[in-house]
Amino acid sequence: MGRQGNSSPRKTASASGSRGGSGATRQPSAAVYRRRRLFMGTALLMAVALTFGGFAVAGALSGTEQAASTGGATESAPAPGPSPSQTAGTEPTATPTPSCSQNLVTVSASTDKAAYGPDENPLLTLKVTNGGTMPCEVNIGTSQMEFLVTSGADRIFSSKDCQAKSEDLMKTIAPGASETANFPWARNRTLEGCSPIEAKPGAGGSYYIFTAKLGSRASPKAVFQLS
Repeated sequence: MGRQGNSSPRKTASASGSRGGSGATRQPSAAVYRRRRLFMGTALLMAVALTFGGFAVAGALSGTEQAASTGGATESAPAPGPSPSQTAGTEPTATPTPSCSQNLVTVSASTDKAAYGPDENPLLTLKVTNGGTMPCEVNIGTSQMEFLVTSGADRIFSSKDCQAKSEDLMKTIAPGASETANFPWARNRTLEGCSPIEAKPGAGGSYYIFTAKLGSRASPKAVFQLS
């Protein structure tokens, strides 16, 4: 009985010690709490950094893909080419107006009156007409025109005898249209080379003939009278 009494208390004590070791809850110390909070805070910051870092990387990649899809237009945009009107060979060129055929040009002569008094000077008119069906160009400058006055075989006056300048004047004449040139004659005589002459044309009802010339073309005669 003495052994049993000695062993029972040991078993009881052993059982009590076992329950105390497995059933009792230990409270973490303040240092453990601090380490846990520090760990959790660090993990949260890393998660936030990864999240925003992912967005930044995605945004950068998105920008790169967009630049690639546009072909880098901001870096190597080609210069605009010339418009069709600036391209060589596309501008229309003006067709030059042809010269009038001598066979289609008519020259006429006229005076402003049929008869003139002693103090009146005749106005001589040369008229050039395009008898063709297309516009053409005629030289009606002083290099081509001549106002000639004669009386029978007497050469009285020529505008070329004392002409100061001989100039060209090109004019485009429409089909059927005309250009005119007027010359006031001072009832004087002239000689070729503008040699001086004192004689005057005869009066007293004398008849005179005015002939207009343009190059090789000569007009029909226009007759007038000086009193």
